[in-house]
Amino acid sequence: MTTTLAIANQKGGVAKTTSVASIGAALAELGHSVLLVDLDPQACLTFSLGIDPEDLELSVHHVLTKGLDPTEVVLETDDGVALMPATIELARAEADLLTRTGREHVLRSMVEDLAARGSDYDWILLDCPPSLGVLTVAALTAADGVLIPLQCETLSHRGVGQLLDTVHDVKRFTNRDLVVWGVLPTLYDGRTTHARTVLETISETYDLEVVEPPIPKTIKFAEAPAAGRSILATSRSSKGAAAYRAVAANLVARAGRTS
Repeated sequence: MTTTLAIANQKGGVAKTTSVASIGAALAELGHSVLLVDLDPQACLTFSLGIDPEDLELSVHHVLTKGLDPTEVVLETDDGVALMPATIELARAEADLLTRTGREHVLRSMVEDLAARGSDYDWILLDCPPSLGVLTVAALTAADGVLIPLQCETLSHRGVGQLLDTVHDVKRFTNRDLVVWGVLPTLYDGRTTHARTVLETISETYDLEVVEPPIPKTIKFAEAPAAGRSILATSRSSKGAAAYRAVAANLVARAGRTS
């Protein structure tokens, strides 16, 4: 059984892409087969895993808008995860898909196509763009669950309600089985009272599960993309790497409960 998880937050700067790369690498360390799908036209996930988007002829854009066989686009990475990369061309996909019937289902169809072609991944992680447009709605429509990275600052809470409204609409119209798996606290500085207070109030504010442990704020995360690897490879014993390993183990346990 494949678990498809959308990692979504329309606010930028919440460590969404870092979380996708790190959780994916941690799941691979646990022996799971993992596919990461970069749905952001900025292609940050693609770049952070050591692939220059400008060198690519084929990307997820061709799968979603041209009907290309998804297996032709998948690349293997040094972190042990497969990647469906993005390029700047993906910026056109929103406009291309807007006029299409069933546009919300393009990613679900892609996931089903992969399974039909024998690509049996344990996990597919969808790195959503920082918006609530067509691609994010398509990711939520394709997903079993959604994980919301949230920076431990008050201002970062703005917009979460809007995302949850979108999730509600998706559940009503295109994916009634979608489940919010919870909030993943990121960029956490436990030395500050403010960060600790925000962490304590997340659960009450949104009535959502908090996925533990919180991801600490560390310069190690900024260094990893320059090496084209996740923090699990560039700083294996760091607190950040340990936190993502624990999060991955908790997500595996959650998937076991819901399967």
